[in-house]
Amino acid sequence: MDRSKQKQINQNENETDAVINGHFDGRVKIPGWSAGGAAGNPSTVPSSSVMESWREERTRSLEDNEMSLPSIAAAYTTILKGLGEDPQRQGLLKTPWRAATAMQFFTKGYQEKIIDVLNDAIFDEDHDEMVIVKDIDMFSMCEHHLVPIFGRVHIGYLPNKRVLGLSKLARIVEIYSRRLQVQERLTKQIAVAITEALQPAGVGVVIEATHMCMVMRGVQKMNSKTVTSTMLGVFREDPKTRDEFLTLIRS
Repeated sequence: MDRSKQKQINQNENETDAVINGHFDGRVKIPGWSAGGAAGNPSTVPSSSVMESWREERTRSLEDNEMSLPSIAAAYTTILKGLGEDPQRQGLLKTPWRAATAMQFFTKGYQEKIIDVLNDAIFDEDHDEMVIVKDIDMFSMCEHHLVPIFGRVHIGYLPNKRVLGLSKLARIVEIYSRRLQVQERLTKQIAVAITEALQPAGVGVVIEATHMCMVMRGVQKMNSKTVTSTMLGVFREDPKTRDEFLTLIRS
């Protein structure tokens, strides 16, 4: 084969491997099936070349927090001045430091790695019926306006001889939500992390959230909610499985 053609093929394959859990948008290869595959097809065979992005996430250490705290606080002081306030008045004296530590807490997901949470919580179990954890509280920060997003996450998966400790599903939500986010990406990140960890027959994730950037500014619609979903494997390919999941999370 001509080298230029081979190079182009390789480049195209690499483009489909964009890592959603590393905050890169794009298509993601999911272990256990292809984008159009269904159970039993050759395309559903897991590929050893698939990057386990939940093992390769960027992190922020406690030492990084200590080193960056003064500069973040100084930035908040600048913001207060820019808003026409006096950072030296009594009520605002400690505000920059409080705001800086609060922002570090709101984004503490950068300090955590999924693999640390899941290593001792994946169990071999001969169970192939749907597992659902619904109404998981979620708090995040809109990366466009740095204001809160809050709501509920519903997760379901069909095990493939392995199950995950139930509380760990909530921990996965916590790790990815405590970052600067958009809801669409957050939904996919949760689904991909569960898929890469368990390689189940399918995963479904639904998020219902309120965005303060829509409530407090812009259109100012107090009762608006945003609903996003990611369906992988049989949750995408089998309407009955998907309908069962959606019915159960609404009950």
